[in-house]
Amino acid sequence: MSVGFVGLGYMGQGMVNNLLEKGADLTVFTRTQSKIEAMIDRGAKGATSVADLTSKVDAVLVCLPDVKTSRDLLLGEDGVIANARPGQVIVDHGTVDIATSRACAEAAEAKGAHFLDAPISGGPGGAASGTLSIMVGGTEEAFELAYEHFSKMGANIKLMGATGAGTAMKLINQLLVGVHTVAAAEAFALANSAGVDVQIAADLLGVSWGGSTMVERNAPITAARDFPDSAAPLRLIYKDLGIIDQLAQTEGISLELAAKAFEMFQTMMDQGKNEHDISGVLELVEERSKKNV
Repeated sequence: MSVGFVGLGYMGQGMVNNLLEKGADLTVFTRTQSKIEAMIDRGAKGATSVADLTSKVDAVLVCLPDVKTSRDLLLGEDGVIANARPGQVIVDHGTVDIATSRACAEAAEAKGAHFLDAPISGGPGGAASGTLSIMVGGTEEAFELAYEHFSKMGANIKLMGATGAGTAMKLINQLLVGVHTVAAAEAFALANSAGVDVQIAADLLGVSWGGSTMVERNAPITAARDFPDSAAPLRLIYKDLGIIDQLAQTEGISLELAAKAFEMFQTMMDQGKNEHDISGVLELVEERSKKNV
């Protein structure tokens, strides 16, 4: 089953590398021609446009950075779904809102194609190592068709339910990433204030109830204060928390910790720290701590 991949950013590069290394019949497209040429040198085929790519493959995987770009590429006048064929599988690996996933599924169904919302978690490291978590919404039939490609990129692959369930699961994950990142930053600020080594604290927390993936992941970055120009920039968690905030308002759900995390990342964005690592929210905790002294 041939596969096309659109989007060669931080995550897409690693995902495409794993598809190639594990024998996929792969065609790629992105806006940067040099990235296409680099993949051609590694054995992929190149496409000249989204329409060209869609016409050449059995499955189209899309991994893009924001809702607007995903909607434009998937639902646009000459986008993936407009060029889809009956029986083709279309997969969105981006983090979008549930309404977008459902709109894509409806449009794909009208063309006789399959659609899966299949957002990912694991960061650039997981993309590079082929150990991503892939949370999928859609039909069992479509999931089975796409599974051979998912298995080349991920180690934890779950069909969560009908259309939108994969997106909902990713938003649940991102809610916790955002809240846990802020909680870890506050814990590290307290450790610094008390003279406790951040990395030693994180090692102990790893075998205690206070541990979390964000404590483990963020501790060495925090200890080195290696915040600028991250492969996991806070603009991405800010975008996701914004989607969650809108969903909470629409559904009437009280998500107070998520709202607070969103506000803090908004402040960091306003400070021009868009490309800071997510753990860089420590700087805001420290800034506000000084104001309270």
